[in-house]
Amino acid sequence: MNKTMNFGFNIPTKLIFGAGELSKLAKMPLPGSKALIVISSGSSMKKYGYLDRVVEFLNENNVDSVVFDKILPNPVKSHVTEGAALCREEKCDFVIGLGGGSSIDSAKSIAVMAKNPGDYWDYIVGGSGKGQEIANKPLPIVAIPTTSGTGTEVDPWTVITDLEKNEKIGFGTPSLFPTISIVDPELMLTLPPKFTAYQGFDAFFHASEGFIANIATPISDIFAIEAIRLLFKYLPVAVNDGKNIKARSKVAWASTLAGMVESTSCCTSEHSMEHAMSAFFPELPHGAGLIALSKAYFRTFKNDTMKRYMKMAEAMTQQKSARPGDFIDALEVMQRECGVDDVKLSSWGIQPSDFDRFADNAMTTCGNLFDLDPRQLTREEVINIYAQSWK
Repeated sequence: MNKTMNFGFNIPTKLIFGAGELSKLAKMPLPGSKALIVISSGSSMKKYGYLDRVVEFLNENNVDSVVFDKILPNPVKSHVTEGAALCREEKCDFVIGLGGGSSIDSAKSIAVMAKNPGDYWDYIVGGSGKGQEIANKPLPIVAIPTTSGTGTEVDPWTVITDLEKNEKIGFGTPSLFPTISIVDPELMLTLPPKFTAYQGFDAFFHASEGFIANIATPISDIFAIEAIRLLFKYLPVAVNDGKNIKARSKVAWASTLAGMVESTSCCTSEHSMEHAMSAFFPELPHGAGLIALSKAYFRTFKNDTMKRYMKMAEAMTQQKSARPGDFIDALEVMQRECGVDDVKLSSWGIQPSDFDRFADNAMTTCGNLFDLDPRQLTREEVINIYAQSWK
């Protein structure tokens, strides 16, 4: 695990956190005079008035805006291309991601392509990406999350799918840290229980994977353990009582902390394995896929990083841990309390015949995350994790 105390820390995002803080958008200095507001193709941003409030606050701040509203739950390259073209056409000078991680990730990728030539995959590292350097600095990004899961509001990462190639790949550069992030838990009160759970567990796995990753640092450990503690205690409350602003605030803060873990450590191969599934089955929610994989995945490493498992268990249960399996037990309790202990991959059409192509895709398209595991997994182990997770 950590054999050195050498590490760095730089999260340059201006973070504004708290209930009601969205209103600060009306008065604070912003990084431009015309924003492209990126939202999902769903109805929630308009239905609950979140989009109207953002536009109103921007108007008060003498900032014009145009809306791009096509983003899917698993965002795709074609929409990045289309959004970037609109951004250039409308002469927008910054991008706002409003919504879940898909909208904010798309805003980041659009910010890249609004200023750079060619195809988005020219800059992707992994799969069929060409790994070219970005020539021009992306447009500034403002992140306004309405869910608690990805932590993308304080990290430099974005995950996009090329549907034609079945490649779902994360991409990051320091210039993709949002300039400003406003995390207002009042915007999360309308999130349905199922998606509260899915997204909350995405945050949980950002923290727990980042804690066992072989590049974890003393500072990422602090963020990870607190995120794990908060999510174990408050995610079940937020799932079962969505209007509980205290629970929503605690879960939102845990998600932001988990994003800081992403900035100072990294996810491990559980995320590669899920990305492979949702690359072929884009209707599969990312959090649901992670939940399905999680018990088999973490069991695989429990003897490789025993002390870290026990520390996570202690953060969750507030009791002394005697064995690494205590973490798996606590994870099972948490999933039961959130009503997601019986997620079935077969519900999205996944069958055992898919496991081979999932393994190949995971280990090639996002193979770099396998290098961050506590030890290197074999292909046989990867397929076995899929097999144990399927029902």
